Amino acid sequence: MSETLQAIRGMEDLLPPATAIWQHVESTLRGLLLDYGYQEIRVPIVERTELFKRSIGEVTDIVEKEMYTFDDRNGVSITLRPEATAGIVRACMEHGLLRNQRQKFFSAGPMFRYEKPQKGRYRQFHQFDVEALGFAGPDIDAELLILLARLWRLLGIQHVSLQINTLGTAESRQMYRADLTAYFRESFDLLDEDSRRRLDRNPLRILDSKNPDLQTLVAGAPQLNRYLDGASEAHFTGLRILLDDAGVAYTVNPRLVRGLDYYGRTVFEWVTDRLGSQGAVCAGGRYDGLVSHLGGESTPAIGFAIGLERLVELCALAGLPVPTRVPDVYVVAVGDGATRLAFRIAESLRNADSPLRVEAHCGGGGFKAQMKRADRSGATVAVILGEDEVATGTAVLKPLRAEVEQQKVALAELASAIRPYLAKPEL
Repeated sequence: MSETLQAIRGMEDLLPPATAIWQHVESTLRGLLLDYGYQEIRVPIVERTELFKRSIGEVTDIVEKEMYTFDDRNGVSITLRPEATAGIVRACMEHGLLRNQRQKFFSAGPMFRYEKPQKGRYRQFHQFDVEALGFAGPDIDAELLILLARLWRLLGIQHVSLQINTLGTAESRQMYRADLTAYFRESFDLLDEDSRRRLDRNPLRILDSKNPDLQTLVAGAPQLNRYLDGASEAHFTGLRILLDDAGVAYTVNPRLVRGLDYYGRTVFEWVTDRLGSQGAVCAGGRYDGLVSHLGGESTPAIGFAIGLERLVELCALAGLPVPTRVPDVYVVAVGDGATRLAFRIAESLRNADSPLRVEAHCGGGGFKAQMKRADRSGATVAVILGEDEVATGTAVLKPLRAEVEQQKVALAELASAIRPYLAKPEL
């Protein structure tokens, strides 16, 4: 006997009723972003591997250890996307959406990274990605953070806090990088294997190390804010003024960095202490150098990604009620003629001036079994059809959530007879 087929480790099934929370979170995000003037863009799940090597960087854990990469039948190296920004930028370049233009996009879907599965972190995970391209000033930085603060309020999430920092320009970071490399090289024997590997190519990533044995060393490292140029300081000051005006609380975290050269100026994370070691719920920043790094014209850009698994978990911890969408009406039919009529009645109720949510019984069964299904569906009323009702052009209307007698109703008057049972009581 063959082994039972199961999902691949780290790739989780999402089942009802949990999917109802996902739908609520996703629809809230979509509605909010549309209200702020962002448009949806959909890009492929698979891209050429070279795109991610150039955008993320070859000396990163993602590219070196975590990407799902393989050759297609033509011998082309392709990769399941580990993140969305690179694909969106590639699409904007390919379709001429950048030159003298400003774009505000969002995208949602699965990402793939081969890493150790743990709570809130899977090998197939889902992100909501937001990008604004062509905007140079701190106003768009502030808009994204104000938008996110509104999202937490809409979802009833309280235990998240904002950390921000500025990385300055590539030139100022080069001076900082040289001093940072020299600092860590003096304590080379104390560095772990990952940090030694990053030292020459990507020393800023050492500041992100989660190794507790390195925290004292990291805390004593030079701080980037001492190397900032005047324009970057002005940009960061402008951002903080806008956040203060909007009443968005934040902490300046000088250790918050991005290790790639095309990142610059604003970086941020929304973090929580409710999800264990995986504290970041949303992270983003400016990547003004990415378009030119990929061969296009220099284009200012900023974006963020939200991990939906973590966001849904936060909603559950916050006690967000699971939204349900139950039918208004369940149609019970006994007999061949009644079954044929049931589908016509169900469609007529769905086509009413104020459409009703209707579930028509399928799968056979006697009257009692069908009524049990009607009750379990959560419907407010049952419409019962038998051969007598077929002959007389009527239906039995039975309330399922109130102690009210059932009644016979002419089929033409069925929709109007149902509506009083659906009306919410006045407070």
